[in-house]
Amino acid sequence: MSHSISNRKKLTRIQDEIISKSKELGFDTIGFTKPELQKEVKKNLNDFLKNNYHGEMEWLKKNQYQRESPKNLWPDVKTIICLGVNYAPDTNPLKSLEKKEFGNISVYARGQDYHKIIKKNLKELGRWLSKRLDCDLKVFVDTAPVMEKNIAELAGLGWQGKHTNLVSKEFGSWLFLSEIFINVDLKEDVKERDNCGTCKKCLEVCPTNAFTDQYKLDARKCISYLTIEHKSQIPLEFRKKIGNRIYGCDDCLAICPWNKFAIKSKEIRFSSKKNISDFTLSNLASFDDKNFRVFFSGSPIKRIGRDRFLRNVLIAIGNSNNKELAKKALLNISDKSSLVRGAAIWAIRRLLNKDELEKIKTNSLSKEKDLSVMSEWENEIN
Repeated sequence: MSHSISNRKKLTRIQDEIISKSKELGFDTIGFTKPELQKEVKKNLNDFLKNNYHGEMEWLKKNQYQRESPKNLWPDVKTIICLGVNYAPDTNPLKSLEKKEFGNISVYARGQDYHKIIKKNLKELGRWLSKRLDCDLKVFVDTAPVMEKNIAELAGLGWQGKHTNLVSKEFGSWLFLSEIFINVDLKEDVKERDNCGTCKKCLEVCPTNAFTDQYKLDARKCISYLTIEHKSQIPLEFRKKIGNRIYGCDDCLAICPWNKFAIKSKEIRFSSKKNISDFTLSNLASFDDKNFRVFFSGSPIKRIGRDRFLRNVLIAIGNSNNKELAKKALLNISDKSSLVRGAAIWAIRRLLNKDELEKIKTNSLSKEKDLSVMSEWENEIN
């Protein structure tokens, strides 16, 4: 009995050390849980994939087995240490939607790539842990097939809100998550309960009605998916609703009442070092591949490539109600990318009248061979 009590005290002391070390390395919150997801997680994942709500994100289906249980990813895992880093902005992201001449970028992508920042600190914590516990471990930051939001809920960091994202009493909607799997038993924390109550603001604010029900998302309708993961032309039904969002969308996160407790992130690398004037649609629409890569060096935005990014910028120009920006769209109507040319046609058709368009259309069609681009001249525009 005394031996058991002694072991518990030792484990508690070790976990206190881990918590202290994590804070020292820049993590804002931490929790411990066993590698056992609740049964409904597997069911919800199966339903999501069966309904094709994942769209073009084929890796979700490819790695389904590993996602269904942490032990399927690493059989030796006994405890998962879940960590969160606050990335809350200093202003409400919804305000940025009013400035239609500027491209609106999701808060998480405005600074340096969070994967690189967090992984460096996570690996350092892992090295320290390995020595302190004499254990094997694996570290993950977002890119592995880990159901991190469900794990974070079990570890007490927050709960999965009706918008399917994690919500924290302390940090609102603004937490980057990462995990350390270890092959040592540690005491688990208490699972956080759902504190959404009757609130449905996150569901009601969605511009594209991407939520099929509470806690259920059809990613194919989500603006974050459409502007980042979707590789072809954005479906007509969503283009006007995208507004000036050129990379991601924060609406369902930003509207959450729990954000009133959030404080601005202390990690300055999550904030953009660029001037606001750099993000005018006029400036962004002028990017060639080299300009794009230099401008977004070190940013997660770089991974979607210049063509997809320009597609998004041109959709935003079409939604700007600014006829002057039609000139910028017109410069892209002969771009080497069919994705860019098609979006440019949609933009100028939204901004110019029929008489102004007639000559442009004739000239464009005389050179165009791509059927998808040609169809942009005939598609419904309103």
